Amino acid sequence: MKHDKVGSVMTTEVVRAEYGTPFKQVAGLLGDHRISGLPVVDDDEKVIGVISETDLMVRQAETPDPFEPKKRSRFDRLTRAGRERAVKARARTAGQLMTRPPITVHANDTIVEAARTMAQHHIERLPVLDEENRLVGIVTRRDLLQVFLRPDEDIRAEVVDEVLVRALWLPPRSIAVSVTEGVVTLMGQMERKSETEIAVSMTRQIDGVVAVVDKLTHRLDDSRLRPDEQVLHGVADDWLRRL
Repeated sequence: MKHDKVGSVMTTEVVRAEYGTPFKQVAGLLGDHRISGLPVVDDDEKVIGVISETDLMVRQAETPDPFEPKKRSRFDRLTRAGRERAVKARARTAGQLMTRPPITVHANDTIVEAARTMAQHHIERLPVLDEENRLVGIVTRRDLLQVFLRPDEDIRAEVVDEVLVRALWLPPRSIAVSVTEGVVTLMGQMERKSETEIAVSMTRQIDGVVAVVDKLTHRLDDSRLRPDEQVLHGVADDWLRRL
């Protein structure tokens, strides 16, 4: 099943900084371009770190105020997080301010993979790399959300073609497929229970699908059969093993 790639939704004109870019210039880049973060690259366009608004705020917050008493224990500086804050508090360049290692994706990664990476690391943007790990773009949460603007008719066509016909080898009209605002409803009777599970699981993986309403029934419950008694074909074998 084909997924849209990150390269199809990324922005190719990337605002970036170099290791020696001054602190104020970094702040100016974020403000002038109205962005919340940017990558830091070396001379070979390899991403060596990223800077977010949070990093700049740490720089400001960690600057000591001569009129306020010291609140942080000296032992806090012994922790890794404490040492990182101390470095950023004295940062004068992008290289000193950046967070590393950078979290990145490749242009050939799927939108689903990029979305999972963002969710896992709680970040809003990802530098995009080419096959040689050089910076070629940037992708944001807003970019990834474009997949959910996909027309219902396109989603339905892919469910019928990729799931019913290619994976399960079923006639296109054997199962009723309807899509409303990205919600796919599958209705009808299949031969085996395993086929209904495959149909639902594969449909959930299609780009633009918000949810799947399962109204499928089956003639044979093969969930308790031995593997050699299960008769599946096409790519359905692989999907059954993943369930």
